[in-house]
Amino acid sequence: MQQPHESARADASPSRPQDAPPPADPARILVVDDDPTVAEIVSGYLQRAGHIVDRADDGPTALDRAAAHWPDLVVLDLMLPGMDGLEVCRRMRGTGPVPIVMLTARGDEDDRIVGLEIGADDYVTKPFSPRELVLRVESVLRRTRPAPAPCPASAAGLAVDPTARRATKDGAELTLTLREFDLLAFFLRYPGQAFTREELMREVWGWDFGDLSTVTVHVRRLRGKIEDDPARPRLIQTVWGVGYRFDPAGREAD
Repeated sequence: MQQPHESARADASPSRPQDAPPPADPARILVVDDDPTVAEIVSGYLQRAGHIVDRADDGPTALDRAAAHWPDLVVLDLMLPGMDGLEVCRRMRGTGPVPIVMLTARGDEDDRIVGLEIGADDYVTKPFSPRELVLRVESVLRRTRPAPAPCPASAAGLAVDPTARRATKDGAELTLTLREFDLLAFFLRYPGQAFTREELMREVWGWDFGDLSTVTVHVRRLRGKIEDDPARPRLIQTVWGVGYRFDPAGREAD
């Protein structure tokens, strides 16, 4: 039976900086695969990404688990014993809406097409990288889950109102671009926590891939609008070897 890519299997401990928060609203994900090694690796990566994971090794068990705790997303292998993944997908979709990411063998093009036609949201071919699978899962979740209502936030004389798309400093209106506004709103939600550039790209703007220098540019521009002395920033501090941290106390960086 096909496995995740060997290089990914050797890396069983994906890193997540300790300062980064778990997802604000962790998803419940049902992993359905009859290969215990695949199921364990996939579940481990999803759990390290902050999600709640249930497992099933066949179709009937998957349907029972889904009935007991309806998942936010299903990672579903097509090649299951007895009831195959296509039938599991049909029955789940007959019960209620649920995003499904299918795991398929590389040559099963017809099954992939049928899977997409009956409601799968994405598919990953074996052998696969668990890291890629996690990115696919989180991309599907962003597309299918309702976004939480944004809340106003404030600190260090700065305030943002996401609904009105209004930002102020000491009561004076700030002129920010859309991306600068989203970056400031994110920092205000997570004061004192350090984030890598990759995390800022993903969490602030929803980009799974891209040029990390984009983050550096937006941080520099935002500093120019909120810092008293942008050349010696106190609010948005560089954390060497990690990324950036918003310090509402405005202390000198170490």
